[in-house]
Amino acid sequence: MSRRNVDFLCAVVIVGLLAGVAGLATTLVLRFVEHLTYHYTFATLLQGVTGSSPVRRALGPMVGGGLAGLGWWLLRSRTDVPSLSAAIANRQRIRLLPFGVDAALQVMVVGSGASLGREGAPRQLAAALADLGVGWLKRLSVRDREILLACAAGAGLGAVYAVPFGGALFAVRVVLNTWHPRALGAALITSSLAVSVGSLATHDKPSLVWPSLHGSYLLTGYALALAPLTFAVGWGFNRIMAAARARALIRSWVLIPAIAGAGLLTGICSHWWPDLPGNGRSILTVSLDSGLTWAAAAVVLILKPLLTAVFLGAGAAGGMLTPALATGAAAGSLVVLSINSVAGTQLHVAAISLAGAAGVLAVTQRAPVWAAVFVWELAAPPVWLLLVFFGAALGAHGLRLLVERDRG
Repeated sequence: MSRRNVDFLCAVVIVGLLAGVAGLATTLVLRFVEHLTYHYTFATLLQGVTGSSPVRRALGPMVGGGLAGLGWWLLRSRTDVPSLSAAIANRQRIRLLPFGVDAALQVMVVGSGASLGREGAPRQLAAALADLGVGWLKRLSVRDREILLACAAGAGLGAVYAVPFGGALFAVRVVLNTWHPRALGAALITSSLAVSVGSLATHDKPSLVWPSLHGSYLLTGYALALAPLTFAVGWGFNRIMAAARARALIRSWVLIPAIAGAGLLTGICSHWWPDLPGNGRSILTVSLDSGLTWAAAAVVLILKPLLTAVFLGAGAAGGMLTPALATGAAAGSLVVLSINSVAGTQLHVAAISLAGAAGVLAVTQRAPVWAAVFVWELAAPPVWLLLVFFGAALGAHGLRLLVERDRG
């Protein structure tokens, strides 16, 4: 083995361990902020929101948003913090201080109830720690460094959700857009190591609890039939988020009251729909438990992306994965509940809900294989349901390709 490959292997191990530390740290801080905001101890965020007083439910996200806004205003007035994907693609240094502070502010705003994904923070922190931790290995090529930073981002994602394959595929398919064996092997090792370290918080359990229900392979046909809807929802989600980013308050001091106002709006909405605060896990949990009514699914389908866009437009930063997942799950729930109500059938609500999530995620991230595997790992249902999720993801992705080809 050449010295360059030895250095690369050492770097892969270092990156995996550091990404696990990043995932563990952000998970613990996020839980602390959630418990502080909604004043609960041993429960889920949904139970914490439901059990909190109306005043705390409204003011908690507002205060958290205002404090995060103040931090972003101070940070951005002194330095630029580019998106992680752009920094990796442009081969920029991932400096620990600005990226770490930005990650901490993301944890603060999401933990206090913002409708944003929590996966952005561990990805950023993992990449920043990796850039610092392997800098002494001088024989790494520019491409090796790019692979390692992408692996760090994927491993950070894998660590917080306990999804080793999802984290690895995120690195190679979403960040790098490759199937190169060197990148894939590095991603699998780093993500597995990170998930092992992160298991101190996640206990190596799936993020979602799959209900003990029986299904049929015919669900794959229903998942394919969802493709037009999930494509439309995913396309609309992307358009709304792009419009919000284009008008975002990046450096103006106005972002402080703007993010606080977005938090207050979310808090007020949570009085009637307590599953709206946070990254979207509450919505996914209720969807799997078949706890969403037709009306609640319709409201979530509209409000979740709108609240996410409000935070983005106000100047907040955060992930888009789980808001897109939650929106897709609401769309799937809406369809299956409508069919069961009208036709008197007993279609598997949890499976179709997650199929909707996989379809929307495939469109928003342009990575159907990763979307299907990621959704499957989140709940760890029977393996054959991968066919259902692949059907939904590939169907929606195929429609996206057809539409883009016709436009081109």
